[in-house]
Amino acid sequence: MRHLLLILSAALACVSSAGLRAADVGLIKVKGAIGPATASYIARAIDVAVERDDTCLVIELDTPGGSLDSTKQIVQTFYSSKVPTVVYVFPEGAWAGSAGCFITLAADVAAMTPGSSIGAAHPVSIGPGGEEKTSDVMKEKLEQITGSFIEGIAKKRGRNAKWARSSVVESKAIDADKALELKVIDLIAKDMPDLLNQLDNREVGNKTLKTAGATVVDIPMTTAERVLQLLSHPELMMILMLVAMYGIIGELSNPGAILPGVVGAIALILVLYMATILPVNIAGLALIGLAVVLFIVDIYAPTHGVL
Repeated sequence: MRHLLLILSAALACVSSAGLRAADVGLIKVKGAIGPATASYIARAIDVAVERDDTCLVIELDTPGGSLDSTKQIVQTFYSSKVPTVVYVFPEGAWAGSAGCFITLAADVAAMTPGSSIGAAHPVSIGPGGEEKTSDVMKEKLEQITGSFIEGIAKKRGRNAKWARSSVVESKAIDADKALELKVIDLIAKDMPDLLNQLDNREVGNKTLKTAGATVVDIPMTTAERVLQLLSHPELMMILMLVAMYGIIGELSNPGAILPGVVGAIALILVLYMATILPVNIAGLALIGLAVVLFIVDIYAPTHGVL
């Protein structure tokens, strides 16, 4: 009987210590331009963190900006997330520029490392030759809608809405110390352990974060996401646009040349995906459809399998 009591006591002690143990913290690293692949990666990481019952998901961010459509998807994903999201602008010298400013403000907890910067969220349209010139009316409309968008984000998260709007309309940017002073962010942390210590016992919605001593578990990009992220690079997008244009022009100028038309068509589909006009699934189906068409045409064309 005595042995049984000892065993039960040990079992209860183990259960109690397991309950006191900090849950895992999910971690993803977003570096470079924000695009469709980034939005997909963050959405998948949130699903993984929810499935693992992580106490929160930390997004290390260092970006000069990116697609407004992808940024909107990320903000909506944050709003519907069942796991608390923490955007941490890291390492020293990192930016949360343009789209990164929207993403940081939309997180449940916004943190920066000393020496990092946030802001300059003025919308810019990009064309084949660089920055695209728009009419004053369109420029004003774009400023107003993006200004209202970021202001709404800041108000929802209880942050400085006035500064948030000025980051769009006036392209204002500030460092971490100023961001904390103006209540643009919630805290400054020098590294991950410091961040976890400051997050511990913080109330986020109806959940209390238990992060002191938590194990940080990376959620890496898949191979497909890495490839799509590479394709989302602005300079690569410009090159693909030129390939698409000259490939199609070359095929029309020299019917039957085959190679320019095929390469141009593939490049066009990739550009439409990178510009967020085509979702990734639709772009994939379009490439499969193009392949089927080429197989069929090859039956009747004297190309000997080239198509």
